Amino acid sequence: MLYNAFYDFIRCETTRSAHTVLAYRRDIEQFRRFLTAELCHPDDNPRNVSVADMRLWVASLSSQGMASTTIVRKMSALRSFYGYLVRHHGLMTNPTARLVSPKTKRPLPAFIRPQETEGVLRSMNAFSDDFTEARDALIIDMLYSTGMRESELISLKNSAVDTRKGELKVLGKRNKERIIPFGRELSEMISHYRTLREKLPDGADADVFFVRPDGKPLYRQLVYRVVHEALTDYGVRTAKRSPHMLRHSFATDMLNGGADLNAVQKLLGHASLETTQRYTHLSYRELQQNYKLAHPRAQKKED
Repeated sequence: MLYNAFYDFIRCETTRSAHTVLAYRRDIEQFRRFLTAELCHPDDNPRNVSVADMRLWVASLSSQGMASTTIVRKMSALRSFYGYLVRHHGLMTNPTARLVSPKTKRPLPAFIRPQETEGVLRSMNAFSDDFTEARDALIIDMLYSTGMRESELISLKNSAVDTRKGELKVLGKRNKERIIPFGRELSEMISHYRTLREKLPDGADADVFFVRPDGKPLYRQLVYRVVHEALTDYGVRTAKRSPHMLRHSFATDMLNGGADLNAVQKLLGHASLETTQRYTHLSYRELQQNYKLAHPRAQKKED
């Protein structure tokens, strides 16, 4: 079946993350259900789908009140699928080329202020004798201090963390490796964590840096829960209290502190400088707010 062949292809022969593979499969399966349940297609052959069918699907998503960013993502999955059929299964033309994506306005990334981040870190005991407590504090600090992605933290290798040099290697999107430096305080936290880690059962994976008390690797829901609970317990009230928010905070604080845009791009592992530039808007917004609060002329105008 062509659908399953595509799922196997993106899982085994592309560099897309496991999360992206699952999202693509979900979106395309939703499209298949629409064809059979709503349009009553007599077969399950994607070659027989018309551009009009695809437009009806997009319209149905919009009528459900779905965000334009979500619709664009689902259309991207469909384009990838039909591009695969053209390249590997002899489809003559790609019908998705005639689809027009809805315009989207990318929201500015959510972040928390430096004093809040420091407060969260101080509220956690990174040098506790309890393994889970020390590990969770290190997770928060490492996400904020390095700006790494949640998936990069989960897959981080023990051998890739060098406290002597104060740097670690992560494997980012499209299997691109990058080096991220870190300071002495994080280095001391890592050394303490490793001391506790050595006391775990022999079944612990020696080359996985972050593990659970039983020695098994972390998973996405666990990391999310650690971050969400830590930010919530401290009183952070932003809508998204997630690991990615700490990455946003890292980038924002770096730029507000005077870091070069190209340097931040390399640290984050962004393929495009345009992606990193989103954080300059955050920095500028902070400057505007500070100006309004501090400058007498701005205050008089507001009055």
